[in-house]
Amino acid sequence: MTKYLISFPSDAMVLTEEEFPVVVAESHAVIEEAKAAGVYVFGGGIEEAVAPVLVSADGTVTAETYGTELTGGFTILELPNREAAEEWARKVAVACRCSQELREFGYDPQS
Repeated sequence: MTKYLISFPSDAMVLTEEEFPVVVAESHAVIEEAKAAGVYVFGGGIEEAVAPVLVSADGTVTAETYGTELTGGFTILELPNREAAEEWARKVAVACRCSQELREFGYDPQS
């Protein structure tokens, strides 16, 4: 089985106040479906109020990044093939009301 990252940036999700609780409920329903199917690995949203830092090999922590902005939410699922991953990404896109980016993790025998 392969792990897939399904994600979106914060600015992709444009909702009204009325839509927000509905989207939250529908998004959580998709996650519960993934858990029930045994394919859920991990998911969450990036806490954008906390600034990222860069930690070097010597332990030095600096208030910088590699320059790639990471916002929004993500889900990691373990699935048998890309077609299944695309179907789950579609379910998340419907629930979140925005397109989802799909990426495949490289195989790691230790995970």
